[in-house]
Amino acid sequence: MPVLGIETSCDETGVAVYDGAAGLLAHAVYSQTEIHAVYGGVVPELASRDHVRKTLPLIHQALDTAGLGAPDIEGVAYTAGPGLIGALLVGAALGRSLAWAWRVPAIGVHHMEGHLLAPLLEADPPAFPFVALLVSGGHTQLVEVRGIGRYRILGESLDDAAGEAFDKTAKILGLPYPGGPALARLAESGDPERFSFPRPMTDRPGLDFSFSGLKTYALNTLRAIEAAEGEASEPSRADIARAFEEAVVETLVIKCRRALRESGLKRLVLAGGVSANRRLRARMDAAIGAAGGQTYYPRPDFCTDNGAMIAYAGWQRLRAGEHEALAFRPRARWPMETLAPLSP
Repeated sequence: MPVLGIETSCDETGVAVYDGAAGLLAHAVYSQTEIHAVYGGVVPELASRDHVRKTLPLIHQALDTAGLGAPDIEGVAYTAGPGLIGALLVGAALGRSLAWAWRVPAIGVHHMEGHLLAPLLEADPPAFPFVALLVSGGHTQLVEVRGIGRYRILGESLDDAAGEAFDKTAKILGLPYPGGPALARLAESGDPERFSFPRPMTDRPGLDFSFSGLKTYALNTLRAIEAAEGEASEPSRADIARAFEEAVVETLVIKCRRALRESGLKRLVLAGGVSANRRLRARMDAAIGAAGGQTYYPRPDFCTDNGAMIAYAGWQRLRAGEHEALAFRPRARWPMETLAPLSP
């Protein structure tokens, strides 16, 4: 059952073709980084307009790569939320229209369910049940996963998501957009011993997160350096970046170990853009391995937004008999725990 997947939730246009028997046949991603870099962040209207220009050519490209034509596609999956409503409308309208024209079923996919299931595309996928850490620019959640659609939120960020805090701290340090990867690169040369940032909400029970205070701590540290030195040097900015990254990584590790212990599970999935962070992966592998657990990640291409995860999640639901009527309803907000469970 070849399924076309379309992802347009924010600033990346992703298209892929997934088949249950043959696996992933094609995927293509276009990033809008250059468009938004001028403004230091995503401009929703510009994102929507660029999806209008890029989505259909990427669909043609993916079909050509897969060696398929329209008659070969048996289902269409598109991101229905959460995300920027204008960007979602582009992919949803195009995906639903193609499904109608091709006379195949269509399904609106939850963006975070796509991220959560992305590691199942790998050669060594995790078996259910597991705990998932969904960590990106818009979300930081710990989820107990008993099967597709069988989700229980264990904890989430009460303010900034981890990726959002990375981006805002990068802006404080004068780094270019996209800030998260730039901050991680700067942190590589930082002294881990110079500054010690707090590990928020780790000294109390629970699995919720709070990262907004860390960016304020980084700002105050930078101001103190500027007051003493006149202008923060490159090494000083690198030291702040390293202290910030260390604090976020250790906080995530502590909460993940706690989630596994409290749930009694041994498998941990990390997904979302921040899961590509090399320091996070190294620390998480060591900590979870020492506790007798095992970690799973999607490949780096599938950590950020992509069509492959949408095609796969859509294929799972379409083959279970789910489909949508001609009307479609993209949602800027969409709690993942409201999704229908699939039969085990």
